[in-house]
Amino acid sequence: MKSTLLKFISASVVSLSLIAAPAIAGHHDEAKMDIVETAASNSSFTTLVAAVKAAGLVDTLQGAGPFTVFAPTNEAFAKLPAGTVEDLLKPENKDKLVAVLTYHVVAGEVYAKDVVKLTQAKTVQGGNVMIKASDAGVMLNNANVVQTDLKTKNGVIHVIDTVLLP
Repeated sequence: MKSTLLKFISASVVSLSLIAAPAIAGHHDEAKMDIVETAASNSSFTTLVAAVKAAGLVDTLQGAGPFTVFAPTNEAFAKLPAGTVEDLLKPENKDKLVAVLTYHVVAGEVYAKDVVKLTQAKTVQGGNVMIKASDAGVMLNNANVVQTDLKTKNGVIHVIDTVLLP
């Protein structure tokens, strides 16, 4: 299961990199896909998409929004201790999974130009993520933002290299 999830995430990352340049270049243009469709079209986010499905958050993240999603790549999920992803995907751990995933979501559209002016952001989960902008880039807690401003029809996605834990 982890292997399949990792393959899905890896494929999502490749797909995202293929759509990233146009998305960044025209992040204010009207996007055709929602957050879930955008993530599912990118092989770098297979684990994230599988987790969103397991948590029952697909309809929410396909809703009107707008949402800002800090999307961990498959590689980010792979950094978690062995067995963590599998445990989170178990039906009995759905509440824990929902908490982790909603900790990656902020209400509204927050673009890179806005993120660099903030020191923290309140997540849909209820907690705050700490934001540190420097010449080296932007960090959310201990995650590096590796790609920004992937516009969707109901929000924006920023790609991060580490899973945020509430």
